[in-house]
Amino acid sequence: MIRTVISLDDSDKCWLDQQAALLHIPMTEVVRQAVQAMRVARQHNGDDFQALLASTAGIWCHGDGLAWQQSVRDEWTL
Repeated sequence: MIRTVISLDDSDKCWLDQQAALLHIPMTEVVRQAVQAMRVARQHNGDDFQALLASTAGIWCHGDGLAWQQSVRDEWTL
């Protein structure tokens, strides 16, 4: 495991210490778990977006999408 040094605000360090005490784990483990959770969440969100794009690709069936978009935008001008 690689060691690293980070700078935290006093309030963040205090919160980490409180969480560590509450969970009965070292403060460094709280940081490791937070980093892992953030990585999973970011990856999961990216996967969901790609799946959404794949599942909706090509469903517009009302002519030229760009022409429709322009007609809607033309409604905004007076």
